[in-house]
Amino acid sequence: MPRIPGELQLVVLPECALLFGGHEGEQLAYAGNGDDTPLQQQLSALAVQHQVYLAAGTIPVASGDGRVYSRTYLFDDKGRVLGNYDKLHLFDVDVSDNTRHYRESDTFCPGNHLSVVDTPFGRIGLSVCYDLRFPDLYRALRQAGAQIILVPAAFTQVTGAAHWEVLLRARAIETQCYVLAAAQWGCHNQGGRETWGQSMIVDPWGQIMEQLPEGTGWLQARLDLDELHKIRSHMPVAQHNRFSLPVLLPPAKH
Repeated sequence: MPRIPGELQLVVLPECALLFGGHEGEQLAYAGNGDDTPLQQQLSALAVQHQVYLAAGTIPVASGDGRVYSRTYLFDDKGRVLGNYDKLHLFDVDVSDNTRHYRESDTFCPGNHLSVVDTPFGRIGLSVCYDLRFPDLYRALRQAGAQIILVPAAFTQVTGAAHWEVLLRARAIETQCYVLAAAQWGCHNQGGRETWGQSMIVDPWGQIMEQLPEGTGWLQARLDLDELHKIRSHMPVAQHNRFSLPVLLPPAKH
């Protein structure tokens, strides 16, 4: 879809867009303090340069306890921060790949807030990678008004092959939101880590609008909020749900 002059564009980058592949501890060397760091400034400048709204994957931001937050920023086309979100769920998992033992909590500090941001495209809810396995978060984003949910990610090759597509489509169907998932792909750190890729755009009915099964590149689609409202009107699952709304709990102690 070519760019139409004057038409706003939203660009979504993957998790760890600027720093990925080595040991997680290397994030500490690049972590700034607060919301005015060199990496944040560079991403803001890119939004201005290309005149796009930019969901800037994730970058490390010091948490104050010797670890970092994995933070995603949403910039407007003037480079201003519209909102941010710190990854809530940390990937402390054993996987049958070359890395084998993932312990994000050794380096990363879990976030403590949800984020839904008003934009010209609609209300955008923010999430990151492993969050995808926790449907309560996505229900909470829908309840907070989300119409579009972003999922910058770096799913492992093993877990991505098994679950990536089905989880994205399930979250879109459950929330009746557009889901925009930008994913790392390929071998990293001299083959020590491999990610699944398959960036996708999924509509509120769970249909895949666009996807990039493998390789690096980009994909694009035009979102239709009228279609979203039609789906929600014809199948008002949010009104029919008889279970209590999810509540964000403090992180478990490690």
